[in-house]
Amino acid sequence: MFLTITTTGSADRPATDLGFLLHKHPDKAQQFSTSHGTAHVLYPEADAQRCTAALLLEVDAIALVRKGRGKGRGGAPDSALGQYVNDRPYAASSLLAVALRSVFASAMKGQCAARPELVAQALPLRIEVPVLPARGGPELVDKLFRPLGWTVRAESLPLDEAFPEWGDSRYVRLVLEGECRLADALRHLYVLLPVLDDAKHYWVAPDEVDKLLRAGEGWLEDHPEQRVIVGRYLARRWSLTRRAMERLELERLAESDDVIAEELDNAVDEEADTEEKPVPLAVRRREAILTVLRSAKAARVLDLGCGPGQLVGALLKEGQFTEIVGVDVSMRALHEARRRLRLDRMSERQSERVRLVQGSLAYTDSRLKGYDAAVLSEVIEHVDPARLPALEYAVFGAARPRTVVVTTPNVEYNVRWESLPAGQVRHADHRFEWTREEFRQWAGAVADRHGYEVSFGPVGPDDPEVGPPTQLAHFRMAGDDDGGGGAPEGGGTSREGQGSREDRGSREDGGSREDRGSREGQGPEGGGSSAADSSASTRGKEAAA
Repeated sequence: MFLTITTTGSADRPATDLGFLLHKHPDKAQQFSTSHGTAHVLYPEADAQRCTAALLLEVDAIALVRKGRGKGRGGAPDSALGQYVNDRPYAASSLLAVALRSVFASAMKGQCAARPELVAQALPLRIEVPVLPARGGPELVDKLFRPLGWTVRAESLPLDEAFPEWGDSRYVRLVLEGECRLADALRHLYVLLPVLDDAKHYWVAPDEVDKLLRAGEGWLEDHPEQRVIVGRYLARRWSLTRRAMERLELERLAESDDVIAEELDNAVDEEADTEEKPVPLAVRRREAILTVLRSAKAARVLDLGCGPGQLVGALLKEGQFTEIVGVDVSMRALHEARRRLRLDRMSERQSERVRLVQGSLAYTDSRLKGYDAAVLSEVIEHVDPARLPALEYAVFGAARPRTVVVTTPNVEYNVRWESLPAGQVRHADHRFEWTREEFRQWAGAVADRHGYEVSFGPVGPDDPEVGPPTQLAHFRMAGDDDGGGGAPEGGGTSREGQGSREDRGSREDGGSREDRGSREGQGPEGGGSSAADSSASTRGKEAAA
């Protein structure tokens, strides 16, 4: 997969200024890893009169099948129908568009710290794409690029030069010439290459609307083929296409009235609805956990006992968390997490941040080493007391994340649940429920044995007599200056013994993606871990929940 960008210059304005704009030195050949292969940037020619930058993308066909699960993510027919023999490694497509955005990100944004005056200059450019799939033929190529000021030459390529009677293929050799800012030229290519291919190698998620509008700013609003471009770029997903068209029309009206779009789109007052609604305990629990993880500056997080994946979903919404691993012993829970998270429809960048793996917390697991933080949300109460030491060692002794967050019900609060009979636990699978003092004693002993410090905080309304419905312990490795603050809303602190931090392990591959989660029902459990399918698997919940 190949693309070249050529410009000409003079002694006063050398053509090698192209290297400043692309942030790639003409004397170097560089390579960059992408999610589906390797991108190479090189300069076949570079002098004051003429400079050519080439982008060569080597596609890893195996990675393409694995990443797309062989189903043609985003509706790409070539990936779906020909997993093993197809044109993806050779024909320009969304793969090349993504590589352009990745390798020339600063150039596409119009940024050049070394020579900022170059950004606004229109350059004489010649862009060549040797093989471009064009569903619509040379005519559509011309309709898309000519209104943008390009001189277009799109030559149909024969199916086989040895058999001219077979006719032309759907591929063209594209040459664009014109004077244009480099940033604009790259944005034209980023949008229109997949539009001409009429397919994408990844699932088209709602965030694709924002990508399209950012790349199309300044030219898409008035393009005569706007509807074709929007529909194809968004894989003909009607809901996304309608949203993009509405926003483009709003931008056009705002420009004509010389106002910002937000001033026109103000019919609904989001602050008008002042009715307060009770926040479910499960939501408060996730917010408390996120608060601790943010303060700990955690980036790579384990959700141990992830269940159907609510916490994993919440973590994915925040950019701070770059790698999220959900672990559960129940494959049924992991499949439910995958369904809820819509992993098969998740954008490529988002899906690379999350993994779901099956595992038991009753055993040490090398895959869990080297992470910044681990969460045990409503998990320990599902474990038989006799097996708690095994869980304790697997997490605090073997995995040893810098930060561990543990939440568990406060049994003292049960008297406040009117629907809970006296003496009963909140969930049928709970093996125990601790008082605040019992939880503090257990957490303090764990911290002492493994070299952590621990602080405590309430989750939910803190009743002056019986305390909060959920109690939270925040473990920080002793001597760790990056462990962040204590548990939310204060709480006691226990000073623990000394302990050295183990070397952080490398990332582990493999495992299916899942999400975290406890049930979000109403009532006293308020979102605890899901119960297992049988008594045996329920006891195994200690490893998953």
